[in-house]
Amino acid sequence: MSPTQPTIPADRHAVARMVDHTLLKPEATRADVDALVAEAQRLGVYSICVSPSMLPVDAGDVLVATVCGFPSGKHHSAVKATEAARSVADGAHEVDMVIDLGAAKEGRFDAVQADIAAVRAAVPAPTVLKVIIESAALSDDEIVGCCRAAEAAGADFVKTSTGFHPAGGASVHAVALMAATVGGRLGVKASGGIRTGAAARELVVAGATRLGLSGTAAVLDGLDEPAPTDGTAPSGY
Repeated sequence: MSPTQPTIPADRHAVARMVDHTLLKPEATRADVDALVAEAQRLGVYSICVSPSMLPVDAGDVLVATVCGFPSGKHHSAVKATEAARSVADGAHEVDMVIDLGAAKEGRFDAVQADIAAVRAAVPAPTVLKVIIESAALSDDEIVGCCRAAEAAGADFVKTSTGFHPAGGASVHAVALMAATVGGRLGVKASGGIRTGAAARELVVAGATRLGLSGTAAVLDGLDEPAPTDGTAPSGY
């Protein structure tokens, strides 16, 4: 799915085709990954997302994504780059990397950009690179700065959250701000705490072009639920 301006999904199938069906729990087993693949194929999602150590994975027609520098982002850029390159060699089509959140909080967006650029150089196109910024832990100005750094470094997507940060996960406000900043030039992935169909739809309306979900079946089953009133999905996957 290319990073374009979103269209509002009209049906269950359209939403499913926006989903990275995710399993990143530390206790995940090979059997869990096999079950994830089977469910992904049944639901018709875009991709699965698993930890690097679980690669390679035969997911059939479903694409395979993984994470890099996860979940803290406090890894040397060279380590992130090596991890990403190993994952692509092991069959990953997409890599979701975590920035150094402390650098963003300090306003060192040149360092954020350099970190992303190191991973981009290690996994050039056609590998899709998504940049996790932990939007719930950032101010609006910091969100904008991270998005601009990601674009300057050649990333394909900006992504709200790991789903593991105590500050929380995806919010309508953050997704809308991220989408406005990248202006359709990059995709926007909403992830972290998206547990209902109504919440997923609100995030797409706000500008999300991809959704990171662990409870995908429940979200797809709940597309007719009332929208949340506070504009925020609960934290955590």
